[in-house]
Amino acid sequence: MKAIIPAAGLGTRFLPATKCTPKELLPVLDKPVIQYVVEEALEPEGVDGVVIVNSHEKPQIESYFSVDHAFESTLRKRGKTAEAARVHEASTLPVSFVYQDEARGLGHAVLQAADEIDRDPFFVLLGDYFVPDRQMCVRMAEVSREHGGASVIAVAPVPADQVSRYGIIAGECVGCLPGTEAEGEQEGAVWKVTGLVEKPRPEYAPSHLFIVGRYLLSPRIMELLATQGPGAGNEIQLTDAMERLLAEEEMYALVVDPAEGCDTGTPAAWAATNARMALEDPSFSEAFREEFGEKGTAVLG
Repeated sequence: MKAIIPAAGLGTRFLPATKCTPKELLPVLDKPVIQYVVEEALEPEGVDGVVIVNSHEKPQIESYFSVDHAFESTLRKRGKTAEAARVHEASTLPVSFVYQDEARGLGHAVLQAADEIDRDPFFVLLGDYFVPDRQMCVRMAEVSREHGGASVIAVAPVPADQVSRYGIIAGECVGCLPGTEAEGEQEGAVWKVTGLVEKPRPEYAPSHLFIVGRYLLSPRIMELLATQGPGAGNEIQLTDAMERLLAEEEMYALVVDPAEGCDTGTPAAWAATNARMALEDPSFSEAFREEFGEKGTAVLG
């Protein structure tokens, strides 16, 4: 079973920084964002590889996951064996690459990995959000098993006055994760999805639940994407193919807390994620507070 991470975008929100450095390689503490996402993708039982959908304009990503014998040897000669081991760690991850050199939408990006999934279900993880404890996809796989291997998406509640910014699911709550008593739009609730509505007006929204950026999808979606026409923005939209999938197969949604993960999609969110991770990591928190200074520490609390 594979997980797909689309990573071919230009990262324009981070310009000029991303002129030479892909946004996926921007660091959160001492690791690039994409490594956190890859490690999260490999957490569910049965996932044995990650397919990164890259652009040929961003060879740095492939280089990062490749062995650099010369650099590692230099580090070891200088007595930096721990650093050499951490550098080598990324090259041991089971990562492969396919390419999307034309910006034609998320659905088109996912389709580029069709030959890699071997007609198995697969995860899709958007690369500007990661979950530090890596458990969101694990719980999604649990929901899928409970419902005969059905597709599962992660969703989260949004205030009623903001539903017009998102794709919102239609459906009904049909249960909850084992060990919880969640219902409605509470974290842990499980919905059976009956539709996907793009940016509805508040009075017409079928729910307040939007897709967070984690998908566990039936292999049938690849066949549908292969014949999917352009949608919003004249791009091949994954949600359009998912709508067609609903006519053939059941689909479920797991309600999650979006704050469980870390957003790195904008410079402000990326900076906040670095601060959050520094405060929560015992190996960084004391030094971070010290570097932030007295005034900054008072702001952090």
